[in-house]
Amino acid sequence: MSDPDPDLVPTGNEELDHVLRGGLPRNAMYLLQGVPGSGKTTLALQFLLAAARRGDRTLYVTLSETRDEIDRVARSHGWNLEPLGILELSAMKHLAEPTARQTLFHSAEVELHEVTQPILAEVDRLKASAVVIDSLSEIRLLSGELLRFRRQILALKQFFAARRCTVLLLDDRTDEASGAGLVESLAHGVITLEKESPRYGRTRRRLSIDKLRGVPFREGYHDVRIETGGLRVFPRLVAGEHAGKVVLERCGAASRGSTRSSAGGPIAARARSSWARRASASRASRRSTAWRRRSAASAPRSSCSTRAWTRCWRARPRSACP
Repeated sequence: MSDPDPDLVPTGNEELDHVLRGGLPRNAMYLLQGVPGSGKTTLALQFLLAAARRGDRTLYVTLSETRDEIDRVARSHGWNLEPLGILELSAMKHLAEPTARQTLFHSAEVELHEVTQPILAEVDRLKASAVVIDSLSEIRLLSGELLRFRRQILALKQFFAARRCTVLLLDDRTDEASGAGLVESLAHGVITLEKESPRYGRTRRRLSIDKLRGVPFREGYHDVRIETGGLRVFPRLVAGEHAGKVVLERCGAASRGSTRSSAGGPIAARARSSWARRASASRASRRSTAWRRRSAASAPRSSCSTRAWTRCWRARPRSACP
């Protein structure tokens, strides 16, 4: 087994690392998108727990779920979130409560600053190197317009790049018409989780790497299953990756210096021996039948009964056979 690449960050999922050719490049921002229930939170927690086991400082920022909900997800997989730094921000209260103070700035600017500033301060306080922000839907909603939203994502990207952080931005794709493709163009890589519920049978989930700069990742869809302990990824099989040079060799006893008659190996020798025994028995049976017929034709019927003659024939010497 080769040593891990120091420039790559494992995701905490060996099968996904296989798809990514080792992991995610360090110090970059990635988009993890998918519909609700596709496994984004589970995969994000796996990523942070793997970073914590390596000794890295981590931070999970939740804008839509409470701390109790995150803990409930972790307990369902048997995880302990104590090594992780968790920042719970109620982004929706800025939309539900009208602002009472007067300001020269646009209300969206103030609300967005009140949400993003604690994130930046907590990253500096923990000196985190692995960060997850869940989710972009709240930041998009607080931004109000696409230009302000893009400017905020660019500011976050520059902030995390200056502090050499590896960041996962989670997006539930509930409003694809608003800023569709905007974050994809800014992110270093894009991982998409999909969920399909057929009329019959269990729900099917799959994963695809839509973008990963500078990495020859394994393209296409890879099946995913949420199990106790995290996501289980089934990388798709590509025949070309398993092709190898075939060396033709002569096998069997001939390679060990035996006679030419035994060429083909012990299996072939046993087959020839079995065939020879069957052929010999068949010839003996035919000779015996012919001899019996001739003897029956020449035997005096009046001298002994048929049963007595049969006993005499069975007791005949072997030399009597033609």
